[in-house]
Amino acid sequence: MPLVVLCGPPGSGKSRRAAELREALGGPERRAHVVAEPEGGRAALRAEVERLLSRRDVVIVDAGNELRSIRYELYCAARQAGTARCVLHCAGGAEQPPFEAPDPRNRWDRPLFTAHGEEPLPLADIRAALFESAPPPPHRATRAQPLQSCGFLHHLDRATQDVVAAVMAAQRSGAQPGEVVRVPGAAEGLVLSRPVSMAELSRLRRQFISYTKMQPSDENLPQLASMFLQYLSRSIQ
Repeated sequence: MPLVVLCGPPGSGKSRRAAELREALGGPERRAHVVAEPEGGRAALRAEVERLLSRRDVVIVDAGNELRSIRYELYCAARQAGTARCVLHCAGGAEQPPFEAPDPRNRWDRPLFTAHGEEPLPLADIRAALFESAPPPPHRATRAQPLQSCGFLHHLDRATQDVVAAVMAAQRSGAQPGEVVRVPGAAEGLVLSRPVSMAELSRLRRQFISYTKMQPSDENLPQLASMFLQYLSRSIQ
């Protein structure tokens, strides 16, 4: 469940460092997942991280995370999951706006480790922070808060219902694994790798709604169906 948040400007070597961490932290007893920047933006990134944090694996976020607010959201996700975390600042590249460098005085930016150029990662310290330290207890700020926008919740509920209905209808019509399921209002479709039951779709829908309604944004309204399709695609393996 430990979370490693990488941050740094373009060209600072984040993807290379993420690969090093996956090799060093994964193994027979645990997997190490690398989460890259998804098409759905911040909401999709947080949803994917929270989905993986429900497992006993290491989650490495290989994204810019250039803003303090993004790192704070991931900090809240880790606290809500009750797991340890750390931040790895990949120094280098052109640190210019909107990049906001991590500051160890901020609780969401610590423990903080910095990697310069080709120098080795402080793997012993990172392992200690992730596996030997007690995670902070959940704070009320990290718990799900009542959704303020009834309109957003209505659209979220309707969009996810439409996706589930389209997937079930396609399967009843004889859709086979490998075929693309089309959903009205979404540009992309869903390629099913196997049959999916109504019970599983309902469970994944509840999870997606729980994650998404914690960060309601009217900017995401047109993309809700597409975001849910991306979530299903990653969850149905």
